[in-house]
Amino acid sequence: MGAIEIEEVCSITPAAAQAIGELVRQLSSSAKVPSESELEQIAHSPATVLLAARTSNEIVGMLTLVIFRIPTGVRGIIEDVVVDEAYRGQGIAEALTREALARSEAAGARTIDLTSRPSREAANRLYQKLGFQKRDSNVYRFSFAEGVRKSPL
Repeated sequence: MGAIEIEEVCSITPAAAQAIGELVRQLSSSAKVPSESELEQIAHSPATVLLAARTSNEIVGMLTLVIFRIPTGVRGIIEDVVVDEAYRGQGIAEALTREALARSEAAGARTIDLTSRPSREAANRLYQKLGFQKRDSNVYRFSFAEGVRKSPL
């Protein structure tokens, strides 16, 4: 493995969009691959930081960090952590997560949340190694997906 650098994605090139699309496919079989326009919105949003793990010429991993202020303080959420299958087990997810934690702390976040399916054993071990603790909490999700009921509002 060559040197991996962690960087913020500030603009979306066609190559970056393609690489991110491939990572999204590896992360979720049901997620729609984002368009270049949608990725540009993420890259330019003041609430999101799209981090990429990059070799000299390609993106091999990514993480999205969301930082926001609520009445009880600044909070962060880590989403969509994925490393290309060919590069897994080399510390890339750890480097991405550490960078997200550093940026969150610098932004004044009190806490950082993330979720991970129990079947993702290596990811869960990593998060616990980095100091994340399982919470005794219920996670609820309301879906606006096609075929699902409309909002009750």
